[in-house]
Amino acid sequence: MAEVIDAQAGRIPDAIAFAAGDATLSWREYAARSDALAAAFVRADLAPGDRIAVLLPDGPGVHVAFVATEKAGLVALGIGPRAGEAEIRHLVSRSGATALLSRARHRDLDTRALAARLRAGGLPVRHHFAIEGEVELDRPLLCDGEDARLALPNDAERRALAERRLGVGDLFLLNSTSGTTGLPKCVTHDQARWNHFHRLAVDAADLSERDVFLSALPAPFGFGIWTAHVTPTLLGAPTVLLPQFDAAALVAEIERHRVTVLSAVSTQFILTLDALDRADVSSLRVLFTGGEAVPYERAAAFEDRTGACVLQFYGSNETGALSRTTLRDTRDVRLRSAGHVIPEMSVRLFDAERRDVTASGRGQPGCRGPLTSAGYWDDDGANAQLFTADGWMLTGDIAELDAHGVLRVVGRTADIIIRRGKNISAPVVEEAVMSHPAVALAAAVPAPDPVFGERVCAVVELHRGAALTLEQLVAHLRARGVSVESWPERLIVQGELPRSSGGKIAKAALRETVAQRFSSAEGA
Repeated sequence: MAEVIDAQAGRIPDAIAFAAGDATLSWREYAARSDALAAAFVRADLAPGDRIAVLLPDGPGVHVAFVATEKAGLVALGIGPRAGEAEIRHLVSRSGATALLSRARHRDLDTRALAARLRAGGLPVRHHFAIEGEVELDRPLLCDGEDARLALPNDAERRALAERRLGVGDLFLLNSTSGTTGLPKCVTHDQARWNHFHRLAVDAADLSERDVFLSALPAPFGFGIWTAHVTPTLLGAPTVLLPQFDAAALVAEIERHRVTVLSAVSTQFILTLDALDRADVSSLRVLFTGGEAVPYERAAAFEDRTGACVLQFYGSNETGALSRTTLRDTRDVRLRSAGHVIPEMSVRLFDAERRDVTASGRGQPGCRGPLTSAGYWDDDGANAQLFTADGWMLTGDIAELDAHGVLRVVGRTADIIIRRGKNISAPVVEEAVMSHPAVALAAAVPAPDPVFGERVCAVVELHRGAALTLEQLVAHLRARGVSVESWPERLIVQGELPRSSGGKIAKAALRETVAQRFSSAEGA
C-alpha cells in the first residue's frame, strides 16, 4: 500500500484521497504524513516487527498511521474506536504491543494515564505517542511526554525506512474480532489477501477510479480495511469518512460528495433508510453490506429508494470471503442469499463433529484459499477451534449450499435459541420481527425458562415516535404467515441496542441482560 500511495502522490498529487467533514487529505499529503510518522517511530528505536497499538478515531489519521507502520517495518494493532479500557488492555496483552499511538484523549480516556496503567500492569508498552487532532506535518507529537514534532525524514532516515518497509506477503496488521461473544482475538493480516479481495470487488461492482467511496465501518476491521484502506487506494479514488456513524450525517455526505459506493453493515443501512427523506442520493449505485444477515425487505426498500444495488461478500474477518453477489445477479440471489461461492476458496460444509459433509447440502462452511488470514496471533487454543485438523478454516455459521453453488446462511453455531429441544435460528426471527413497520432494529436472544429451557426474546429499537407491544408484534407475524416457532415470546423495547466495537449488535451484552431479567419468577 505504501508503494501505491507514493505512486498516486506522483500521478495525482492534489486529488483527494480522503474527505472527512470540511477537511480533505490529498495523495501528496497522505504520502508525506505517513513518511513523517514512520520516521518518528524509527527515531524512538522501535525494532522491525514490533507491534504498535493504534487507537485513533475514524478519519484520515488512522489510515496514515497504518501506512506509517508499514513503512517503518512495524505491525499495527488496530483497536476499534469504541473499545473500552478492558478490551484495550486485553488486546495489548495478547499482541505484545510495545508502543501505543493515540490522541491525548480518546473518548473519556486520558491516554497518557492509560499507558501508565498498562505499564504498571506489567504490559511491555515502552512508548506512548500522543497527537492532538489529525496527523499533520509540523504538528506536535508527544513521545513519552516529550515533544517530537512530526517532520519529514532526512536522507539517513529515508534509507533506513527503505530497508525496513514491509512486503505484500508480510504481516502488517493485527485486528480483533468484533467482540460480540466475549473478549476479542487478534486476527493476522497480510496485504496479499486484501489485494485479491480487491480484484473480486472490482469485478463484482465494476469499480473504477471514477467512483467516490463512503465507508461507514471502523477502519481496523476487515470490512473497513478493504472498503476504505485498500480498494479506493488501489484505484486512486476518493473516500469519504465519518468520525462516527450517524445516519443523517451519512446521508448528507452522500449528497454532498455525490458518493457512488457506500459500505455499511446491515444495522447501519437499515438506520439510514429512515434518514433518506427527500435527500438526493441519485449518485449512489452500489451498497456493499454484510457482517450480519441481510434482511430482504429492508434491502429491497433501500434499492427501491436509492436506485443502488445491494451487494455483499459473505465471510468473516478471519476467512475473508467465501461467496459474493455481483451486479450480474438477480435481486432474488442478491438479497435472499449470500451469493455464489468463490471458486478459488474451495468451500466445503462440515457437520457438528467437523466431518466433511459435501460440497452442497447443509452444514458449517469451511474454506481454504487466497482470501483467508493465517489465523489468530499467538493463540493455539483459538486456532484449534478455527481450523479443522487438516487445515480447513471454519466460519461460525450454519449454511445451505445448493447444486448451483449458491450459499444461504440459515444461522450461527452460537446464535441458536434452543426451545424444548428445537433449534430456532435467531437471524430468521430477527428478519421476521424487523418486518414490523414500528421496528428499526431487532435482535433475538434466548430468555431462560424453567419449562422450555429457553424462549425466544426479541429486543427491539423502534422508529422515532413508534410504540409496540408483544401482542401487536405477534398479530403482525401471524398475519404475515410467519412460522409460529419464529414468534418471540418475550419483548423488550430499548432506546438503542448496544453495539460492539465493529458496529454490530452486541449479542453477548443482550444475552446477559435478558438472562438476568428473566431468571427470576417475577421477571418471567
